[in-house]
Amino acid sequence: GGTKMKKKKQKEEKTLKLNLASGDNPVEGFLNVDIAKLPTVDKVVNLEKFPWPWKDGSVDEVTCSHYVEHTIDLIAFMNELYRILKPGAKATIVCPYYNSMRCWQDPTHKRAISEASMMYFNKGWRVLNKLEHYGIIADFDFSYSYAMDPIWAQKSEDARNFAIRHYMNVVNDIQFSLTKREPE
Repeated sequence: GGTKMKKKKQKEEKTLKLNLASGDNPVEGFLNVDIAKLPTVDKVVNLEKFPWPWKDGSVDEVTCSHYVEHTIDLIAFMNELYRILKPGAKATIVCPYYNSMRCWQDPTHKRAISEASMMYFNKGWRVLNKLEHYGIIADFDFSYSYAMDPIWAQKSEDARNFAIRHYMNVVNDIQFSLTKREPE
């Protein structure tokens, strides 16, 4: 009986998925982490205090919805995210889009996030743009997608693309899919 339990425990330890700043929105299969001790929170952590309580390269996947716009230090947050993720591991970050009222209505938001925001967390882009002095160690590849206002979601791709560039409140949220690049 003891061997089966040991193997099960080892398997559980092998996969660590974090739902950072989970609040009252737990994700099944993830360790739900928040500063608030809520019934849905598995681990209480202040994400503004570094380092976080996970070992270097120990996390398989992270999801983080509607938090990065609140963080005091986005560089420190992204560097810490990079530190704890395993090479090749993915992180999903969702936040209000920079030209949406959702981004600006909340007085606790510290910043706006656009498609270009994550470029700063890619080492190749920083080197190319001579920004190595920024103190960023994070190195992610990324892609993004939008959660659009339902009216615009039904329009043609050309109309949507024009609207995204020229109108406000077309995109409600932006979702980034980040992949930790192998350290050099």
